Amino acid sequence: MFRRILIGNRGEVGARVLRTCRRLGIEAVAAASESDQKLSWLAEADEVARLPGPPRQAYLDPSALIDAARAHRCAAIHPGWGFLSENARYAARCASSRITFIGPPPAAMRVMGNKLSARAQMSRFGVPVLPGSEGVVADAAQARLLADTIGYPVLLKARSGGGGRGMRKVYNAAELPDAFSQATAEALSSFGDGALFMEKLVIGGRHIEFQVFGDSFGNVVCLGERECSVQRRHQKLLEESPSPVVTPELRARMGLMVADACRAVGYQSAGTVEMLRDQDGSLYFLEMNTRLQVEHPVTELVTGLDLVELQLRGAANEVVKPEYQTRGHAIECRINAEDPDADFRPSPGRVSRLSLPEGEGIRVDTHIRQGDSISPHYDSMIAKILVHAPDRPTAIARMRAALDAAVVEGVPTTIGLHRRILAHPRFVAGDYDTSLLDSGWETT
Repeated sequence: MFRRILIGNRGEVGARVLRTCRRLGIEAVAAASESDQKLSWLAEADEVARLPGPPRQAYLDPSALIDAARAHRCAAIHPGWGFLSENARYAARCASSRITFIGPPPAAMRVMGNKLSARAQMSRFGVPVLPGSEGVVADAAQARLLADTIGYPVLLKARSGGGGRGMRKVYNAAELPDAFSQATAEALSSFGDGALFMEKLVIGGRHIEFQVFGDSFGNVVCLGERECSVQRRHQKLLEESPSPVVTPELRARMGLMVADACRAVGYQSAGTVEMLRDQDGSLYFLEMNTRLQVEHPVTELVTGLDLVELQLRGAANEVVKPEYQTRGHAIECRINAEDPDADFRPSPGRVSRLSLPEGEGIRVDTHIRQGDSISPHYDSMIAKILVHAPDRPTAIARMRAALDAAVVEGVPTTIGLHRRILAHPRFVAGDYDTSLLDSGWETT
């Protein structure tokens, strides 16, 4: 096991990795930009490595992070999520610098992190994929020919990146030229790669993802699924596990297929295979996130595993064959410093009062302490409130109570929105999809 690692990320994921390091007796150095220096959680790290440069670029500079690891005598870097966590070049530079990248090897990341090559890999192992282009769509003219063949509506998607950027829904031929231009420009700006491909758009689908983990000895397992269909503009707001609509038979069959596909490319560490369920119950591969996910604690609660510990042990070349038994039901609510009544406008500012829920079956992951400030430069997430209970109805009731006990003052938050979601008849019944938060959702 490592003696000391660099946490090459910030905020909630930084604090999350630190917690496991503390439990395992691993020294942790927290990387921090100049604008993050006053965050209280940094005092819990063994050391703090200052990252130079503008706030938005500090965690995106591979040289600065590798230099920080060297200067602080770290054997490995945990990339967290976002920023450089899925950057194969960064992982390769770490390896050439004799620093372990706590994540997948660069080759596996290139295959599974590219939506088109991952789509081909999954298809080879029997995982269904949506009808769509075989490769990159060259221009709007080719896009129109393909859309005529596939049938509207279609979805234009960036080959690189994620988070809903570089993505446009197209319902008819008249919309296609502008949609293609907008998606290309957004993808180029966000990922430095404007290439797009096309898929059939499923209306009223459910977003379901499968958690995988692999070690360096070819052991790859699937740790069940999470339902992530409560979204706004492709951004997840609430997750639960197990999914209300995935049967034990489907879970076992799909788990074996995605594990086999990942094993074939030498996949290691944590990863998530994201899928879409259509209205007739069929699952289709969307993409793979070659990193730890924000919502990973949902899986931890139902399996009893610590995914960060598995990452650390796998990166240290230990044999990792996790044994687990799924138990109960878990729900996660992402608490963001955003104003849902003002089109979810981010609301940076000082958290003047903070009281987060505690008690049986409640877990809170956060880096924020009372008096800390939410930066305008980064993601607005304050905390993740999670609950675990013997069954779904009890988990919903427990989450409602946890949200009622949560107090955040000084900035608007999404706590009230989550209360409304948990009271919605469609969510309570488990009969919801990615359209739940569309216009008029509270009255349907």
